[in-house]
Amino acid sequence: MPEITMPRLSDTMEEGVIVAWRKQAGDKVSPGEVLAEIETDKAIMELEAYDEGVLERVLAKEGEKVAIGTPIAVVGDGSGKASEPTPAPIAAAAPAAAPDRPKASPLARKIAREQGVDLAQVTGSGPGGRIIRRDVESAPAPAPVQVAAGDYEEVPLTSIQRVAAKRLTESKRDAPHFYLTAAVDVTELLAFRGTVNDAVQSAGGAKVSVNDLLLRAVAITLRANPAVNVSFAGDKLLRHNGVHVGVAVAVPAGLVVPVIRDTDRKAVSEIAVESREKAERARDGKLRADEMSGGTFTVSNLGMFGIEQFAAVINPPEAAILAVGAATPELRLIDGEVIERKILRLTLSADHRAIDGATGAVFLQQLTGLLENPLRIVA
Repeated sequence: MPEITMPRLSDTMEEGVIVAWRKQAGDKVSPGEVLAEIETDKAIMELEAYDEGVLERVLAKEGEKVAIGTPIAVVGDGSGKASEPTPAPIAAAAPAAAPDRPKASPLARKIAREQGVDLAQVTGSGPGGRIIRRDVESAPAPAPVQVAAGDYEEVPLTSIQRVAAKRLTESKRDAPHFYLTAAVDVTELLAFRGTVNDAVQSAGGAKVSVNDLLLRAVAITLRANPAVNVSFAGDKLLRHNGVHVGVAVAVPAGLVVPVIRDTDRKAVSEIAVESREKAERARDGKLRADEMSGGTFTVSNLGMFGIEQFAAVINPPEAAILAVGAATPELRLIDGEVIERKILRLTLSADHRAIDGATGAVFLQQLTGLLENPLRIVA
């Protein structure tokens, strides 16, 4: 009977934490039954059994971090004679150029040279203690803050926070960000939203938020500007056929990005229902891995916190992210008269390897035109 290994439950997952075992050693299991709850870099997911049998051995304790592919349990026929878990292969040590040269992969050596890291001070986590890429990347960590004993409380990072820290650090390091900001007059948009909500509520529908209208406008603009709906892939660009917009959502464990697939093909009312439902499940840790992957562009809105303007870090492998601030009253000179208008600032962060400045500027210009003429968003 097979061993059960830590599965890859998201496209960015490298390890998982056993939150709780639902089955214990000696319990019968059937296909589809939940064996354990696993915390990934994005959410707490359920691990289901694929085979009929008896859970003969549990190899990973609750609270333990386990790398993908590592055995965590063994299912057998109940006789207790299930085969031992397959040990991970140990690679032969590479010959050293000198007796004291640390064992390291070529990529690790390259990164160490670029970042000025002394490999002699790095502990390897690869087979046989070999230094690999992640060891070098985590080596130049800042020195811990010296504070008086008992004057602080250590708060372990969640899996989501650890992976987000790693991925966003890589994003800022690898992707040359540039930023474009546009000030959008959303006075008409806010009035239009009120009219829409009067109509949908009288029909028993869900209220539409400014963010829902914004997501629809972003999706339409991405469809018109496929050069922004891309990912950088080394010697080529991936121009995505679908417009799948991610929505950054703050949850107790960190930050997750549920994806609304084919956003440009959905009505504002559909976007409103789906975004609200996914945000609620994100906060409850109940989103599936496929609901948080495959995004082609992300929107991060901090306007509800009173933040007027900010620049967001690109969510790789996407090439751009839009930061949305609060709509605030400002005076504008219109037809010779000073008038109070509601102004909202949008900041586009773009990967200069994939998107040039003019392309990003045209995107923001067209998005501004939609938001200032809101009837075109639902047309």
